[in-house]
Amino acid sequence: MAGFGQGTRRYPRSHGRIRSRTGPDRATLGIIGVICAVAGFFALGIILGPVALVCGWLAMGRTWTGTHSLPALTAVVLGAIDTLLAVIWLAGVATPGTGLL
Repeated sequence: MAGFGQGTRRYPRSHGRIRSRTGPDRATLGIIGVICAVAGFFALGIILGPVALVCGWLAMGRTWTGTHSLPALTAVVLGAIDTLLAVIWLAGVATPGTGLL
């Protein structure tokens, strides 16, 4: 006869049954990346663009091969465009003759 705690059935959340839940899952990271990329087109593109790139890259599983979700790929592409446009804008503002410096 099994005593208390010595049952034949294992605890349902034992090692190997459920993956680790220490951080956000890939779908959430992809959606966060898309939101940051779209918001970056309107404000703080130099900050939100790289954030979207990182979130999209992590949502893709840090690889370019295999199947990826659409939000993850969209976050990477829009984040790259956002970062590039912000760098071009900053380079244009910093040139002499614009009146800011």
